[in-house]
This record gives sequence, structure tokens and C-alpha cells, in this order.
Amino acid sequence: MNHKIVFYLIVLFSLISSSINAQNTRLNNYNTIGWYNYFGTFKVSQKFGIHTEYQFRRNEIITKWQQSLLRVGVNYQLNSKIQFRLGYALVETFPYGEIPINGMGKDFTEHRFFQMATITDKVSILDLSHRFMLEQRWVGRYSNANLTNEDEFPLLNRFRYMFRMQIPLKVKEIIDKTAYLAIYDEVFIGFGKNVNENIFDQNRVGILLGYRFSPSIRIEGGYLNQTLQLGREVNNRNVFQHNNGFIINANFNFSISPKK
Repeated sequence: MNHKIVFYLIVLFSLISSSINAQNTRLNNYNTIGWYNYFGTFKVSQKFGIHTEYQFRRNEIITKWQQSLLRVGVNYQLNSKIQFRLGYALVETFPYGEIPINGMGKDFTEHRFFQMATITDKVSILDLSHRFMLEQRWVGRYSNANLTNEDEFPLLNRFRYMFRMQIPLKVKEIIDKTAYLAIYDEVFIGFGKNVNENIFDQNRVGILLGYRFSPSIRIEGGYLNQTLQLGREVNNRNVFQHNNGFIINANFNFSISPKK
């Protein structure tokens, strides 16, 4: 991918975020979060693999729920640099913080289908990746406060783009028993007839220190910043969550294809 195009995209998204954040009418809510994540990929052939994932997202670092996310998918490796994935996610979001995402202060379920393409590249000692994702999200909603279960699931569409950069520490390449630094930024844009206030849905920035034990196991952890705009207004004012905290990722990559 042309890296000038990537630069222009990042500048554009930054300008959008800055414009939104400059509004004086917004309400700001601050939370301290902790995300503890498992990612497992199981290669079943040269081209195909199974992706599994669970994200244990907590508020107040660990003590309260923020979100539970289970995601599964099928990978197709087009070539050494391009991978496609189709999958499904089951998400449960809880009423955390001073201004919950759900206006009735209830937790809600989301059923999500997604299509993803990841492009990887290498420039000198830097490993670069560009991830593009489309999501079709059926988000649970309550038609009145007396209900104990969601009775509506409107369809929301979302586009995501993530740019990630990794650099090895003390060596020139990320190999076994190597530490590395990773930095990423991901922007979320809502679209379609059911999008509400949050066309700009959220932005995430992560700074991670990682360690590759082997081709099959990597562990990384560090700082996460999540800026999220609610899809509704409170007292005619837009609401932004500013969530800062820790993120820990455990990554596993195994081959289960029959040996010839």
C-alpha cells in the first residue's frame, strides 16, 4: 500500500476527531479500563485457518464489567501479505460509567457479522499492517424501561481502519525470544440509515511492549486510550467517553493441518 495514502488517511481522521472534540456543547465522561484479551488462530491448511478470540473488558481496571466480546472467524491467506477473514461476534455491553451507553442504564446484547482484510508490509526494521473491517451490527434495544430483555435489534453499519507499526528492540527483526514495541491507531465510522449522533463512533490508540516466545506464542501489554461517542444526546448535548487504562494480549498461532 502507498504509505502517502495512509498518511493522508490518518491526517483526515485526526482532523475529524479534532473537529468533534472542539465542540463546546459536549459532555465528557472519564473511565479507567482494563482489557484482557485472548487471540488464537489455528491453521487447517496452507490457505485456510480458524480464528478464535475473547476480550474480557473491564471498568475501574478490573472490578466492574465494561464489555464481553467473543469473536470467531475463518481466515483465507491470499498471499504472504494479504489475509481475508469472515466471522461473527457476540457482544454484551454493560452500564458502566456515569453515563451508560444504553439510555435506560441496562446491559444489551449485540450480534455482529464482519468482513476483514489485513495487508502487511515491511520497511527496514519496521513491520507495518493495515486492517480494514466492515461490520453489520444488530444492537439490542429496549422499547420501554419495564422490559428485562431487548425487544428490538436495529441494524447498524460500521467501517474500521487500523494502522499498526511494530519495531524490534535491540535486534533488527522480530524473531523468537525477541522483545518489540507496537503502536496502533484505529478509527471507527458509523454509516447507514440507522446511524445516530455517532458517525464518528470511536478511536483507539495503543502503545504496547511485546515479547515473542516462539512462532506460536506472543504476549504484549501496555497503554490503551479509547475515545467513544454515544449514539444519543443527553440534555441536547453530545456525549464522549474518554477511557484510559491497560491492555494485555495473549496471541497463539498453531497449525492443526494434517502432516504429509
